[in-house]
Amino acid sequence: MSEQLKFIVHELAKEPFNKKYNLISFDSLESIQLLQVLNDILAVVDPKQQIDIREESSDQTAIRIFHMLRVLKYKPPTEDVSAFRSGIVQGDKFVIYPILEWLFRRIPELKKRAYLAHFLFKIDVPAEIMQEDQIPELYSQYEELMEQFKELHKQSDNLKNSGYNTTEIRKDISNMEDEKEQLNKRIERLKRKVESHPNSQTMMNVARNLRMERDKEKRLAEQRQEQSTLIQHEEQKIRRLQQQLHDTRQAGVGATPQSLLQRLEEETRTNKYIVTERLPKDLMARKKTLQDLQKVVAEPAMGQSDLDRLLSQIQELNTEINQLIEKRMRTGDPTDDKSSLFKQQAAIIAHKKEAAVTLYREIREDYNRTMQELDQKRDVVKESGGGEVLKGEDFKRYVNKLRSKSTIYKKKRQEIAELRAEYGVLSRTEEILRNRDENINQQLELLENKKGVTGYRQTQDELEKVSSVKSGLDERKGKTLEDISDMVQRLTRKIAEKKTALAPIIKELRPMRQKSQELTARHEEKKQAYDTASAGMESNMSKLEQEVRAYREEVTQDEGRYHYLNCMINMLEIQQQKVADEMKTYTSSDPYARKKTFRDIFQRKIQEQENLGKGLREQQKTVRESQGPSMRQMKMWKDVQRLMECKLRCYDQTGGIAGSTGMGYGEAPPAMLEEDRLVM
Repeated sequence: MSEQLKFIVHELAKEPFNKKYNLISFDSLESIQLLQVLNDILAVVDPKQQIDIREESSDQTAIRIFHMLRVLKYKPPTEDVSAFRSGIVQGDKFVIYPILEWLFRRIPELKKRAYLAHFLFKIDVPAEIMQEDQIPELYSQYEELMEQFKELHKQSDNLKNSGYNTTEIRKDISNMEDEKEQLNKRIERLKRKVESHPNSQTMMNVARNLRMERDKEKRLAEQRQEQSTLIQHEEQKIRRLQQQLHDTRQAGVGATPQSLLQRLEEETRTNKYIVTERLPKDLMARKKTLQDLQKVVAEPAMGQSDLDRLLSQIQELNTEINQLIEKRMRTGDPTDDKSSLFKQQAAIIAHKKEAAVTLYREIREDYNRTMQELDQKRDVVKESGGGEVLKGEDFKRYVNKLRSKSTIYKKKRQEIAELRAEYGVLSRTEEILRNRDENINQQLELLENKKGVTGYRQTQDELEKVSSVKSGLDERKGKTLEDISDMVQRLTRKIAEKKTALAPIIKELRPMRQKSQELTARHEEKKQAYDTASAGMESNMSKLEQEVRAYREEVTQDEGRYHYLNCMINMLEIQQQKVADEMKTYTSSDPYARKKTFRDIFQRKIQEQENLGKGLREQQKTVRESQGPSMRQMKMWKDVQRLMECKLRCYDQTGGIAGSTGMGYGEAPPAMLEEDRLVM
C-alpha cells in the first residue's frame, strides 16, 4: 500500500497535474476530493470528462466513471462487483488507489483507446427497432464505415511509424524544384537552337504528331493488354465450367432415372426428418433451457441455506422416483413387458436415426467448410496471378514445358559462367596493359626531359583530339540535313501506316462511345435517385438517433439510480448489522464479551480523555500560580549575570594595571582584594 501511494503521489506531482501532495496529505483526502482526483486523471485521458463533480449528482458521477472504466477495459481486482461499485460511489481509497495506479501506468495507451472509443463504440439498437425496413441497411452502412475507419486509422499509424521526416520531404521538394529550373533552362536553350533552323516549325509539328501517335499507340497497347487479360480470365472460367461439367457427367455415368429418384427420395426423407422431428426437438430444448435461465435470473440471490434446502428437495424427489420405479417393476404385467420390448426397439431405432442425422449434419458442415476453403484458396490463387490448378493433360504439358525451360536455364547458366571466366581473364589483361602503359608513359617523360621537349607528347595528343573532334563535327553537320529529311519521310510513312491501322478500331469505337453516353445518362439518373433516397434515409436516421439517444439517457439514469439505491441499501444493511451485533454483544451474559461493546470502549476512551484534561487543567493552574515568582527570580538571575560580567571586566582591567606596575603574577593590591567581593 505504501509503495502504491508513493507512486501515485509521485505521478501527481508531474505535468499536467502539478499536485503538491505528500503521503499524509493525500492519504487524508476526503471521498469527494479523491473522486475529483480520479476524474481529473480521466479528463487527461478523455477531455470530455473534464467536469467539477460538485456540479453533478453522485449517481451521475458514478455512472460516468463506470462507463469510462468499461470503455478503458479496467478489470476490478475483486470479483464482488457490487462492493466495487459501492466503493467508487463512496470514494473508498482501497478501491480508488488501484484505479489510479492502473491509469498512471497506461496513460498513452488509454488516450488512444479513449479516442478510438468515440468512433468504434457500437450503438445498441433494440430488436424491435431493427425489424423496421431501413434500419438494418443503415446499421450495415454504419458498420462498414466503422471498418473503414479502422483501416484508415491503421494506415495513419503505419505512416506515422514509417520514419518519414518533413525535413527530408522538404529537401526532396527543393531538389526537385532545382531540377525543374534546370530542365526549364535546358528547354529554353534547345528552343533557341531549334528556332534558328529554317524548317523548325515544320519539324516541331511533325514531332508533335509523332508524340501524339506514340501516345495513341501506347493507349491501344494498354487496351489490347486489358482485352487479352479479360480473354484469359474468360478462358479460365470456361475451363472451370468444362471441368465442372466433366465432373457432373462422371458422377452421372451409370445413373438411371430410378437411381436418381431414389437418391432424391432419400435426401428428401432425411431433410423431412430433420425438419419435422429433429429441429422441433432442438427448438423445444433451447426454449426450455431459455426458460430455465430466465427463471434463474428472475430468482433473488440465494445463500447457502437456500442451496441446502434445494439439495434436500432434489434428494427427496430422487428417492420418491426410485420408489415409484420399484413399485412399477413389482406390479408389472406381461402385456406391458411385451410392449416394452417394442418400445425398446423403437427407442434404439430413434437413437440410430438421431445418430445418423447428427453424422449427416457433421458431414454436410465439413463439406461446406471444405468448399469455402477451396473457394478462398482459388480466390488467393487468382489474386496472386497463379491461374487455375492444372489437371490431367494440361499438367503434363506444363511439366514438359518446365523441363524444357530448365534445360534452357542450365545452358544459359553455363554460358554465364563461361562469360564470367572470360571477363576475369579480360579484366586481368586490361590491368596488365594499363600497368605497361603507365611504365611506357614514365619512360617517355624521362626521354622528353632528357631531350628538352617536355610536354611534347601531351600537346600532340591534344592536337590530334581537337582535329578528330573537328572532323566529327564537320561530318555531323553534313549529315544533319540528310537525317532530318529521312526522319520526315519516315514520320510521314509511319503516320500513314498508323492511320490505316487505326481506321477499323475507330469504327469500332463509335458505337462504344454512343453506348458510353447512354450508360452515363442512366448512371446520372440512378445517382440522382440514390441521392434522394440517401437524403431521406439520413433524415430518418437522425430522428431515430435522437429517439435512441433519449431512450439511452433514460436507461442510464435509471441504471445509475438503481445502482445508487443498491449501494445505499448495502450501506444501510451493513450499518444495521453493526447495530445488531452491538445490541447482541451488549445484551450478552458473558462479561468478557460485554467489555468489547462500542459503548464501553467509547466510555473508557471518554473517561481517559477526561482524566487527561483534568491533569492538564491542574498543570495549567500550577503554571499560572508560579508564573509571577518565577519571572521575578529569572529577573534577579539576569541582574546577577550582568553584575558578574561587570566584575569580570573590572578584574581584567586591574590585572593589566598590576602587570604594568611591576607586581608579580597573581598578586593584587590590598584595596582591590578587599573590594573584589560579592555581597548578596
